[in-house]
Amino acid sequence: MKLEKVTQASKTAKNRWYDDACGTAFALELVGERWSLLIVRELMFGPRRFGELRASLPGISANILTQRLEGLVAEGVAARRKLPSPASVQVYELTPWGYEAEEVIKVMGRWATRSPGHDPTLPLSAASLMLSFRTMLSAERAKGIDAKIGFRLGAESFVAKLDAESIAIRRGEPDGADVTFDSTPHAMAAVVYGGRPLADAQADGSVRIEGDRALAERFVTLFPLPEKIA
Repeated sequence: MKLEKVTQASKTAKNRWYDDACGTAFALELVGERWSLLIVRELMFGPRRFGELRASLPGISANILTQRLEGLVAEGVAARRKLPSPASVQVYELTPWGYEAEEVIKVMGRWATRSPGHDPTLPLSAASLMLSFRTMLSAERAKGIDAKIGFRLGAESFVAKLDAESIAIRRGEPDGADVTFDSTPHAMAAVVYGGRPLADAQADGSVRIEGDRALAERFVTLFPLPEKIA
């Protein structure tokens, strides 16, 4: 009887239902609508304002973004709060449970990039690029590295702590980094994933480097894409 009540309450609260008890089906109810999972991706590195989210997802309308955020908040994946003075602006952030979706996104990303249809030269956001580094890092190639890497990507800045086991990334100014890349997400991805020589990107100014150049040259080789399916 209790299970029936819970099920009925869930159906009442949602507009869609697969009538399938599989966790995968319910996951699609939570984040399967168009844009929802990409919004979660954009929130992986901390709170964002509505305008910042829209700027990172240029294909989304304000109306759809509002709807998707409301849905994520209602499901407990994200939360809404107001920053203290002097900022006093509303932001959206993932809940602790929402952050657990990172592993799902990373596994999906590795799986999908094996498709011949994947095009690494398409535009991407700063958060997408940072999450791709956490997804594609090769422990073998990063062996022996212990470094602080900085990124200035337009209006967004990140700091990464890199070693052979992992790359921990947070938003923040890259002060004191061993090397800092000043670029755009698209230009960085072209070097890291698109095969463009770093020297070429430096020559035309699309990627600028401050600090240890040898480390920079090695860094861009640490993220091999998986082999394509036959």
